[in-house]
Amino acid sequence: MNNIDIRDSAKLIGKVRLGNNVYIAQGAILRSTNDSLTIGNSSWVLENSVIIGTPENPTKVGQKTIFGHKCVAIGAEIGDLCEIGNSTIFLPGCKVGNMCIFGEGTIIPANTIIPDNSVVVGRPGRIIRKLTEDDKAMIQRMRGGNIDLTNFAENIIELSEEEISMGKLYNYGDKYPIIDDSAYLFESAEATGDVQIGKNSVIGAGVRIVGDSHGPIKIGNNVHILENSVLHLLPNNELIIKDNVVIGPNSMIHGTIIGENTIIESGVIISDNSVIGENCLIKSGTLIKQRDVFEDNTVIEGFPGKAIGKLDELQERPDWVIRELR
Repeated sequence: MNNIDIRDSAKLIGKVRLGNNVYIAQGAILRSTNDSLTIGNSSWVLENSVIIGTPENPTKVGQKTIFGHKCVAIGAEIGDLCEIGNSTIFLPGCKVGNMCIFGEGTIIPANTIIPDNSVVVGRPGRIIRKLTEDDKAMIQRMRGGNIDLTNFAENIIELSEEEISMGKLYNYGDKYPIIDDSAYLFESAEATGDVQIGKNSVIGAGVRIVGDSHGPIKIGNNVHILENSVLHLLPNNELIIKDNVVIGPNSMIHGTIIGENTIIESGVIISDNSVIGENCLIKSGTLIKQRDVFEDNTVIEGFPGKAIGKLDELQERPDWVIRELR
């Protein structure tokens, strides 16, 4: 398909529109609901990045834009010739111009507008200056000296039902995962050892749930654990995720208790022996330290995370959860 390179461990879910010479690296995941994800000619998505489009917020990436390792883009519009540092997160509704540079670990909040030729760093991201001639030369050099753009050449890739199979389960000693028949593990998801997964829960592509000698890991009903997240824990601890919890892509969850209806956005780190109450919202890129405790209905943000507000009502699920493949 016109030199499109999709590595074996990369996963495309739903209907995705790719330009010519697109490169999707190992462990990268593209998920499109109802034809909501487009990536332009000669753009690259590097290892373990997650790009998600939804009908409410389609994701559109321009030409010759490069995502570093472990980036997340959900419902974002990103222009041509952008250089995106490792672990950058773009949140729904943000719009990025052409030829922008993002420092590693930058978070672009929802609905943020970034104009052309901006250098952006920080959590949340802030524009620190305009591109210099040296910056532009670097962007050109990183693209083999050629920053010319061409007409978009559309290649449609659509996952068929036959290509979907259940994930992999492994024992650890005498422990083997117990998965409810109604739960669904994407085929590249893995669970090991002392793991329980409840009714109607969904474990996304590339998720690793490691319940080895340090288990147990108990996942309730109707829980969504999204792409490339990792669940693990220290010895003599447990990880309990109660019903109706959502865990966003590229998160790392260690031995904690997470209350019902809590929503954890992308790229969150939760450390051992912490407790998260019911109906909490943990914002993208937040770090929950060991032994931190947060009450019900708390909005948590920061590195380290701090309570920044309270929720007055029960949260609805965000539009970027896994709903359907087409």
